[in-house]
Amino acid sequence: MRKPKTVNRRVFLTGAGAAIGASALSRTALSYRRIPGANDRISLGHIGVGRRGTGLAGIAAQLKNRNVEMTAVCDLWKVNREAAAARAEAAYGRAPRAFQYMEDLLALKDVDAVLVSTADFQHATHLEAVVEAGKDAYCEKPMANDLAEAKAARDAVLRSDRIVQVGTQHRSEPYQIAARDFIQSGALGEVSKVEIVWNYHGPRWRGREEVAQLREQDTDWRRWLLSKPYRPFDPRMYFEFRLYKDFSSGIADQWMSHGIDLVHYFLDDEFPKSVMASGGVFAWKDGRENPDTFQALLEYPKGFLVSYATSFGNDADSFSRIMGKAATLVNIGGEGSPRWKWVEERGTHESDPNVKRAERYVTLPGDDRIPPTSISDDDLSHMTNWIECLRSRKQPNATVRHGFTHSVACIMAARAYREGRKLHWDARTESILDHPAETAT
Repeated sequence: MRKPKTVNRRVFLTGAGAAIGASALSRTALSYRRIPGANDRISLGHIGVGRRGTGLAGIAAQLKNRNVEMTAVCDLWKVNREAAAARAEAAYGRAPRAFQYMEDLLALKDVDAVLVSTADFQHATHLEAVVEAGKDAYCEKPMANDLAEAKAARDAVLRSDRIVQVGTQHRSEPYQIAARDFIQSGALGEVSKVEIVWNYHGPRWRGREEVAQLREQDTDWRRWLLSKPYRPFDPRMYFEFRLYKDFSSGIADQWMSHGIDLVHYFLDDEFPKSVMASGGVFAWKDGRENPDTFQALLEYPKGFLVSYATSFGNDADSFSRIMGKAATLVNIGGEGSPRWKWVEERGTHESDPNVKRAERYVTLPGDDRIPPTSISDDDLSHMTNWIECLRSRKQPNATVRHGFTHSVACIMAARAYREGRKLHWDARTESILDHPAETAT
């Protein structure tokens, strides 16, 4: 078997690694710099160009009138790599440079910013490498699912002057921004509970057709594993990694990350005080290790409780409810829905026979928007915000700090489920404990 290619990151970043293919790369780089207006052009690279990566690349291509171009793509799997290069050529009129290993892409001097859309467990490691190579980044969520890796990626970004957007795109959607403004106005009164229920009927993340197409010689299995213990090549784990606990927490990583990030955004609270979780494989007994039914309870320092629940065994109505003493703001539908309903609480006593609840739909900016129904329909606002920040050097809507906070909440929920116990966050030491953190005196 071919020995996996490895490059010491510290050596690579100091210049020795840049010698890989230096002559050919420099000649190609020069051809890009000769383009009229190249000083204003943003040259993009992309690491991990599978299904989600294809969606992100499509969004970026819709913004090419903002003088951006995908000039380099990277994927361990030959099929993904070649398909991504072909799509970029069709979108921009010329082929990008294509690489199997990200070190080769990061060595390109003319690449300004890099999209990272690899597997869940790879995000933080790849984000750290991109930033340490001096590139700006767009990193898919979850930003991390390992606490040590989350800290390392965050710290690398904060040490730098790089612009990093995390892929929790709802922070950029006009209807979610309007909902936050409405909540922040005090219309709900003191919020005591948030309920999020997002359901789906089907064996989510199982049945990828790429499983039958993948051959070990067309990728680098050892490299894909990164720091995970070696195991025999398994194409199911490679493409259906969200079902396996070593690589993802599944629902927490993919769905709760969006839901809890919106809670942080709406209510201006960052880290849960404590988390409990339960669930199991109740609907789809197909060999998956991560639950298809999951519920978490998170308590926050400001004094409210968040209940997050997902079932893949039933498509019952999805909703989110933000419950205050004065009113409730209800989001009708699942992730990304623009439909909001305001329910006013009238009366202050349960013994009052005249208590009634007044309901009305709230007209928020963006209510006429169609929510995303697939990856290709994603709103352009989040990518647009990132591109604008690459030029202005202002912080984007979903910073690395926001990515760190949603990562902590999801990591705690996944661990609480797996360990069957309540976990606590110590903000002072940034650690997860099995007992309440001591209050500083």
